[in-house]
Amino acid sequence: MKGERCYSPSCAMVKRNYPPGFHGQKGKKRQSDYGMQLAEKQKAKKQYGLMEKQFVLTFEKAKKKTGDAGENLLKLLETRLDNTVYRLGFASSRTQARQFVGHGHFEVNGKKVDIPSYEMKEGDVIKVKEKSKKYKFFKELPEKLLTPGNVNLPSWLNLNAKELSAKVLHQPGLKDINTNINVHIIVEYYSK
Repeated sequence: MKGERCYSPSCAMVKRNYPPGFHGQKGKKRQSDYGMQLAEKQKAKKQYGLMEKQFVLTFEKAKKKTGDAGENLLKLLETRLDNTVYRLGFASSRTQARQFVGHGHFEVNGKKVDIPSYEMKEGDVIKVKEKSKKYKFFKELPEKLLTPGNVNLPSWLNLNAKELSAKVLHQPGLKDINTNINVHIIVEYYSK
C-alpha cells in the first residue's frame, strides 16, 4: 500500500526544485547586485582563507598599485607565501600551508620567513629548511611531488622537487591564475 504512493506526484521521494509547503511554489527571488558582489567577495575570502580585515588590507594595497585593481588583487593573493607554498604542492591545503609557514618551515632567499602574508617577488627562492626535512611529511614530499600529474604547477613557479625548493620566475598574470573569482564584482563591492 505504501509503495503505491511513490508512483503518484505526492511521493515524498520526488525532489522538487522549490521548498515544501503552501508558499513553496513561487519563483525564486533574483539576487540583488549587492548580494552578488558580497557573495563573490566571500567566495574569494574563503578560497584564500583570509579574514575580513586581511582581505580589506590586501584590496587597499591592490588599489594603490598602478593598473587594474582587480588584477592587482588577484596577483597579491596569489603571491602570498602561504598560497605559493600551497601552489607548489608543499602543503595539501592553504590552511596547512599557512600553518607550515607560521611554524617556520620555510626559507625565502636563505632567511627564515614565518609570515603567511609575505609577498613573493620575481627571483625569490623558497625552500624547506634543512631542519624541517627530517619530519615525516617533508621526507615523503619529494616522492609525492615527482609523481606525474600530482601537482598542477603554475607557469610562474619553477619547482625542484628533489631539493624541495622553488623559484618565482615572474609575477603571475591573469592567464597564469586559474581561478573562478570575478574580481571586477569585488572591485565594485569595495567602490561603494
